[in-house]
Amino acid sequence: MRFLKPIIFFCLISLIWSCGDSSRELPILGQTDVSASGDTTYHKIPDFAFINQNGDSLTQDFVKDKVYVTDFFFTSCPTICPVMKTQMIRVYEKFQDNPNFGIISHTIDPRHDSISVLKEYKDRLGIKGDSWQFVTGEQEKIYEIAQKDYMVSALEDSTAVNEGGFIHSGAFVLVDKQKRIRGVYDGTKEVEVNKLIKDIELLLKK
Repeated sequence: MRFLKPIIFFCLISLIWSCGDSSRELPILGQTDVSASGDTTYHKIPDFAFINQNGDSLTQDFVKDKVYVTDFFFTSCPTICPVMKTQMIRVYEKFQDNPNFGIISHTIDPRHDSISVLKEYKDRLGIKGDSWQFVTGEQEKIYEIAQKDYMVSALEDSTAVNEGGFIHSGAFVLVDKQKRIRGVYDGTKEVEVNKLIKDIELLLKK
């Protein structure tokens, strides 16, 4: 019996921790508006339309009723993008078989990153299936959704020679099924992506 007590104690602690984590609430980021009646309107990602690595239109329908992560990159990036993609692969491998999850990576260099370039890039990373999409489109629209809606930096800067002529955030943005931003994580840091993975799991349970 004396051996059972520590086991029971451990099980109780594990149960309490599990329950505590499942009841944890993530913040809702972005501007909120409260009406006179007390109703709150949260910042949401608007409808969008881009072109994916297969030349197909990718719209908000791809993420309907899904938790998803998005980022901004370019295939010739000499600095943080390779690290970001190594970390994003961890996220992909964890959730690739979950139909309620997706990833969208937007190129910020659509002049170079054509459909065929994005397809080759995806294949080189070893990404299978449709859960992770690589998209291009009008540069202004990509920059607008990055800065205005996902609230991350993305811009062309000819003076940023060491960065390949572009400045962009290394952020991974987590969006819930209601298209609300629930977290922003440094995609170059393993510890941050560990937190992202836990937060994805949390949202998928909601």
